[in-house]
Amino acid sequence: MEELLHAYPGAQRALFRHFHIGGCASCGFRPEETLAEVCQRNEAPSLDEVMEKVREAHEQDEKVLITPTEAAAAIASGARLLDIRTREEFEAVRIQGAEFFGQDVIQSIMRDCPKDAMILIVDHTGSRSLDGAAYFTGHGFENVRAVRGGIDAWSVEVDPTLPRYTTE
Repeated sequence: MEELLHAYPGAQRALFRHFHIGGCASCGFRPEETLAEVCQRNEAPSLDEVMEKVREAHEQDEKVLITPTEAAAAIASGARLLDIRTREEFEAVRIQGAEFFGQDVIQSIMRDCPKDAMILIVDHTGSRSLDGAAYFTGHGFENVRAVRGGIDAWSVEVDPTLPRYTTE
């Protein structure tokens, strides 16, 4: 599963959405398990069908992702950047102009932001930003993108003065 999730970062979302695999304790999986083992244990359809859904989800994810360089240009043109990392991470290192993804910001966007406004979502490494983008897309926003590689990639591609870090 670890290899699958590395190759297809949105695989867990796709597995849960289509087959109720990986979203809770009763249907979870371990990194060292194979997809075949997980499917068998969860009575999923054929491995081919499961992989087809994972690939389809990956193709959709690719359409939502934006490179850090493209995101910087979008911000310069007025896009809103939401940071979904923890408050501690946000306070330690942040992209200039980013807003912390708190309840007040969410409510403000839902209430005041036009549905066609560009909203960018950033996290630490790009692993959770697609979830944030899916949240707003699910609420009718039409132009939401996730920053590929997160703030870590931003510090390499856009602003090398931004400190890189790891979390435990």
